[in-house]
Formats: sequence, structure tokens, C-alpha cells
Amino acid sequence: MSNNFDYKILAEDGGARSGEFTTLHGVLQTPVFAPVGTQATVKSITPAQLDALGATLVLANTYHLFLRPGDELVAKMGGLHEFMQWHKPMLTDSGGFQVFSLSDTRKVDEDGVTFKSHIDGSMKRLTPESSIKIQENLGADIIMAFDECSDPNNRAYVEQAMERTHRWAQRCLDAKTRDDQALFGIVQGGIFDDLRERSAETINAMGFPGHAIGGLSVGETKTEMYHAIEVCNQVLSPDKPRYLMGVGTPEDLIEGVLRGIDIFDCVLPTRLARHNSAMTMFGRLNLMNATFAEDTRPIDEECSCYTCRTFTRAYLRHLIVAKEMLAATLLSIHNLHTLLQLARDLRQAIIEGRLEAFADQAMARLNIPRTPKRK
Repeated sequence: MSNNFDYKILAEDGGARSGEFTTLHGVLQTPVFAPVGTQATVKSITPAQLDALGATLVLANTYHLFLRPGDELVAKMGGLHEFMQWHKPMLTDSGGFQVFSLSDTRKVDEDGVTFKSHIDGSMKRLTPESSIKIQENLGADIIMAFDECSDPNNRAYVEQAMERTHRWAQRCLDAKTRDDQALFGIVQGGIFDDLRERSAETINAMGFPGHAIGGLSVGETKTEMYHAIEVCNQVLSPDKPRYLMGVGTPEDLIEGVLRGIDIFDCVLPTRLARHNSAMTMFGRLNLMNATFAEDTRPIDEECSCYTCRTFTRAYLRHLIVAKEMLAATLLSIHNLHTLLQLARDLRQAIIEGRLEAFADQAMARLNIPRTPKRK
């Protein structure tokens, strides 16, 4: 295992941490939110726009890039950083979650997963070894062990999938050949305290340079998700970064950071933008609503993003009604700015020792009650 990936905690406030994780393509200041570029692009946003927003980490999807255009082609083009012209840190998932979502067509066995491509219906196969090979071809700075995600409420299945995830994690470690990529192990265990604890202990003992918490935000309640995070982080090494996979509402960033999460990613900001919705720290606005037709205010008068500095709600609604592509771009800029700025604000609050007060104020503005930590 490479020692190139140093994680340094700069400040702590309660269970929250502000830190720096060093990668080949730059130092990640945490807490950090990663926009999702599923197919080597963050939808409707250019890399230059992402850079202007202050994004420092982008996620790409192993499953999708394996199917199209193919990881070997990406490698031939110089890897993901060169292919998509993003020269800051990148993360790829393992493909496990996407395969999990293909519940009607996948077949899981001890060696791996066989599934039907959503593109052309052809049968494909992923194993721990092939997932690592694909991710090595893609060349992201942070890569994920191949795991089996499961229904979080079905204990028998959760336990079986968790044990298999542990065996697959070791196979991923054994298969890894590049020392310029940080391989994170993934903790599973559904909503069951004892399974989460056992999984965290097992993955923690394997020597990964970072840890991911998977199998959440897939149907469980917010309270169950936050409690699972607490259980995992009581076990996982405090001197390594912790990544909560696929989670990205403002309240989830706040509650996650309070519980010791360092890295987040989610498709939500750009997905909401494509469905006419603006994400703000006072709730969501559906800009298709006729009440915005003559509204001369920006989305958020306190927001400093390009969209809010430049355009009115009335103009954004016009773009939506006229089905102009620019609507998705301008709303994506705003929504991504909201989460990226929130992550920066959380980081600063930790450094200044005022996280609790910041969290109280932010959650009150969102009109969402805070979820107390369990004793």
C-alpha cells in the first residue's frame, strides 16, 4: 500500500474535522463536496465553469465508462484527467452501486456480478479484479473497492453481502498495481449496528488509505442513516479520510460533517437543475412556478454565484418555459455553488470552533430540525 496519500487533520470541533488529503493532482481541503461527472462530464457544466465554482474533486462512474466509451479507450486518450480536461483530483466509484440498481438483470456469485448492459442489452461481467483494472485504466486519484450493495433493511441479505464485500475488498487490494491511486475500502452493514460495527472493524484493519461508507441513502430514514454514520465513525481510524457515498442535500452535509464525514458526492444538484429546481439554504424553489414570471430577484439574494449575480428568477423561468438548454446550465451553476460553498463554510466553522452554532443557524434557515446524536 502506497504511503503517498497523507491525510492531515488541521482542526477538530466535536466529532467534525477539517483536514487535507494529498493526491497526485492536488491537495483536497476537507470537508469537500464532489460534483458527479457520471460519463466523464458534469452534466451541462464545463470544466472551466467547475473550476470557477471552486470545485476541487469530481467523481466519474466506473460502470458507465466501462460500457461507453470503454476504459481502454480512456487509457489510450491519456486517462480521465486528460480525456475530460479536468486537472484537479478525481474519484471513481467501483460500479457496485450501479450494478445493485440493475436488480432485475444482475446475477451475483462469489467471483463477481453478471449483468445486462442498459445500453445495448449485452451481458457484461464485473469482478473485484476487473473493477480495479478498469479504474486503473481510468486513472482517478481515488478509487473504490468493488462492493455488494444491498437492501438496507433485509438483515440476512445485508449480512451476506457485507461478508462478500469484505472478501472482495481483499481481492481489490491484491489486484491493485498502481501506487499513484488511493484505494478506499467500503463499509457496508445496512441499518444494523452490529453489522456496521463489524464491517467497519474489518475494513479498518485492511490498511486502506481512506474509508467509504456505502449502502446508505437507498431507502432508510435520515435518522437511520445518521446513526449508521455514527456507528461506523466510532470504529474507523480518525487519521484517515471518511467518504459518505452518494449523499448530498444541504442538511446531509451538515449532519454528516457533525458526525465526522470528510467527503461527499451526489448527482442531486445537477439533477434538480434539469428538473427546474433551485437548491438554496432556505429550501428548494421550483422555477417553473408561474409566481416567478415577473420576479426580478435572483434565486438567492445572498448567493454570490454567477447565476445569482447576473439573472432574475423571471429570466430563468423564461428559459425553462422556452426549453432552452441554458436553463440547466445556470441552475446547475447555482446548485453546485450552494453545496460547494456550504462545504467551505462548514470547514471554516470547524477551524474557528463554531460548528454547532453554524449548524443550528443553517438548519433553522432550512426549516429542518437537527437530528440529535445518539448517546
